[in-house]
Formats: sequence, C-alpha cells, structure tokens
Amino acid sequence: MAMEHDIQEFIHFIKVEKGLSPNTIESYARDLKQYGAYLKKRGIDQFAKVDRSTLQHYLFTLKETGKSSATIARNVTTLRALHQFLYREKWTDHDPTLWIETPRIDKKLPGVLSIEEVDALLAAPDSSTPFGVRNKAMLELLYASGMRVTELISLGLDDVHLSMGFVRVIGKGNKERIVPLGKEATKALNTYLERGRGALLKHERHDKLFVNHHGRPISRQGFWKIMKQLAKTANIEKDFSPHTLRHSFATHLLENGADLRSVQEMLGHADLSTTQIYTHVTKTRMKDVYSRYHPRA
Repeated sequence: MAMEHDIQEFIHFIKVEKGLSPNTIESYARDLKQYGAYLKKRGIDQFAKVDRSTLQHYLFTLKETGKSSATIARNVTTLRALHQFLYREKWTDHDPTLWIETPRIDKKLPGVLSIEEVDALLAAPDSSTPFGVRNKAMLELLYASGMRVTELISLGLDDVHLSMGFVRVIGKGNKERIVPLGKEATKALNTYLERGRGALLKHERHDKLFVNHHGRPISRQGFWKIMKQLAKTANIEKDFSPHTLRHSFATHLLENGADLRSVQEMLGHADLSTTQIYTHVTKTRMKDVYSRYHPRA
C-alpha cells in the first residue's frame, strides 16, 4: 500500500498546494495508476526502489505499445513531478528522473474551420427551443472569446457582463483574464438568459451559466456530444475537437490583422511561443489560397 499512499499524498499536494485544474489532476492520476501497475508487475512495491534503468524501461514500454511522443512526454512530466515531490519530502533518497530526457514533440498544427464553416456551425442550432438557444449561445461565446471548453462550462452568471461587453474567464492556474464579446455573442447570450436558461433550470438552484437537460451544470462530455452533433448538422467533415472553435478564433483574428500579443492575452497563454503556432496556420492557409487561385501557381 506504500505506493498508493505516496500517490494520494502527491495528488493532494498538486490539488491543494499547486492548485492544478481538475483535468490536469485526473491526467496525473491516470498516468500514475498505470505506472504503479507496471512497477508491481516487476516486483517493485516502493517508489524508493525505482532507479533510472527501471524508469527508462517503462518509457520504452510506452513507446513499444504505440504511445505518441506527446503522451510519453506527458508521462515524463508526471513521473518527474512525483519523484521530485517524494525526494523533497525525504520519502526517498534519490530522484531517478534526474537525467531522463523529455522526448521531442512534433508540433501539430491545430484544426481550423473556414469562416464559412464557422457560419454554418453557428447557424446549426434550432433557436426555437431552449436547448437550441443554449447551444447557439455556447457556440457564439466560444467563437467570440476563444476560451477553452473547461472555462466555458465553469462560467458563472456573475462572470458575464453583457452591458459592458466582456466576460471574465478563470483559466489555467486560476489566472483571471477579461475577454471582449462581440455583438452576436452578446445577443445570443441575452436570448439564452431571457428564454433558455430558466426553462432548462427547472427546480435546480445554482449560479452556473450553462445547464443540461436536468437543470444541472453542463459537463465537458455533455458539451462535446452537442458539438459533434451540431458539426454533423452543419456538414463539417474536417477533424473536429472541443478546441476547434478556439483555434479558429485565434487564426481568424491573426488573418485579419490582430497582433500576436493581443491574441495571446485573449487566449490566456502564459508563453507567446504557444500562440505563435497560429502564425504557422495562417501561413499554411495563405499557401493554399495562393495555390488555388493564382493563375501561375
């Protein structure tokens, strides 16, 4: 039970002291459960008995089972955080991750919708029903603000300031940012608050902005199911993810002349290099347009 105890103490540490998001904590817990199971198969019952060769073999096993570079890199981050924690707490006398290198990750360009595809998606909800009014408001807000899905479903009523045209977003690491809203998103949110949320809320009482058919706060899974159905209705055949509207928001801003720093601020990126990937997307799209329309391309 020693390893289970250590993992629980570590999870408590990143939850309470580090303040990591629920999704990140869930990811760490999943990685550590898999790591613990591997160690037990090798007859190791304490993290103090793990050495560098054991750790390297584990990462090699992940690669052999077809895990991507991104997944392996995330595992290295998880295991490094765990072993550093155990070493700091003096529960082990060494850190086996000390000389372990994180694999290089090929930066994958995010999937982006064209403006026409965004228009089709935003027109997909049936605005004659409370559900359609809610779906329209969620999509308009995502595209208007570029926020993450987790940030969207975490919004409270007090976070939306329609008269002043902005939304208050709590992002990764509990960092707060203010993002402006356009007139279409403001209009869709007003409609939802006037004739959507109350009908869906039923007898529930809470301050979350978006609710499901039970009147409870909508979940990430519930939102993703709605998004997939609406993408199908809009005849969007591209690869689609919960972040597709976020990527489209950033790309369309840059294509229309927005400066990188402003887009970084609106997306809530801590590092400008994270935002810069969207400049590569716009260059790629520029080449596509050139190849398609220039007579001598």
